[in-house]
Amino acid sequence: MKQSSRNILYEVLFQIILLGTVFIFYAFNRVEASIETQIEAYEVAFFLNCAFAAFVINYFLLPKFLYRKKHGLFILLVILLIAFTMLMEELILEKIYFPTTRGANFPGIFYNLLNVMPTIIILVGFKFGWDALKKQREVEKLKSAIKDSELQFLKSQINPHFLFNNLNNLYSYALERSDKTPKIILELSAVLRYMLYECQAKFVPLKKEIDHVENFVNLSKLQLEERSKITFKAENLESGYMVAPLIFPVFVENAFKHSLSSVSENIEISIDIFQKGDQLNFKCANSYSLETNTKDLAGGIGLENVRKRLELLYPKKHTLTIEKNKGEFIVFLALNLHRE
Repeated sequence: MKQSSRNILYEVLFQIILLGTVFIFYAFNRVEASIETQIEAYEVAFFLNCAFAAFVINYFLLPKFLYRKKHGLFILLVILLIAFTMLMEELILEKIYFPTTRGANFPGIFYNLLNVMPTIIILVGFKFGWDALKKQREVEKLKSAIKDSELQFLKSQINPHFLFNNLNNLYSYALERSDKTPKIILELSAVLRYMLYECQAKFVPLKKEIDHVENFVNLSKLQLEERSKITFKAENLESGYMVAPLIFPVFVENAFKHSLSSVSENIEISIDIFQKGDQLNFKCANSYSLETNTKDLAGGIGLENVRKRLELLYPKKHTLTIEKNKGEFIVFLALNLHRE
């Protein structure tokens, strides 16, 4: 409501300034033509006649007909309105102010058009431009809202997937009465707290996100027992930088999911994160065997979501490469960070 009132106030001020500016040029043009030294009453009357026509076009014909794509009816009504404006000037105003000179003769349609059209065109043109700018702002707001909604949708698709997987693992450990159950609950609680409460913004502090990735790794490594070698390194991280949340954990989760399905006893997963200036480099590599189902790893739902989020949040500011070679699956992501 406040925004709407503010927009109306801005437009009223704009119209007042526009009318005043155009009238000054209109009046002084007539002053020069008649070699007068001051603005006369007839100049105000003639100007208001044109301004009234422009007002009708701006606030009735444009929104009711042109913007609703009723072009034929719009053109017809504009022609009738201009004809009415010319008749008002010729048959009434000139006979009031110039009864024995201009009011006694009809100079012709083209002469009258030259009198009224410049003022009307200027006033209508500025209003049309104002409406176009307002419409552009509305379109930008709509695009931003759609973008935010899409990001929230993509983010929400990640959280349930992670939650269900870990709840299943927790259930298995609970059935076995494993000593690791309390530790898993604590790790899961820390990760979920971050996902639910601390990463709702579009960007979060880099340090918090990397801490979350480390917690995520610690939680996930509990599932691999003793048959894995897992390394996590985060180096040269600088404070004051922001990053989009819940992007890196998707690649980490993918690596662990891949490793869990492997028949190999020598699983290796390495996560390396380092910062160089404004660029953050993330590398996640995991071993795999031919017996593993790898065909969905490069095109799964999680990775597709991450690709879309990166395109929305880091357009032309990121590089993502995913490779499979010599028994190793490698993800490399470079992001251009921004400060708080």
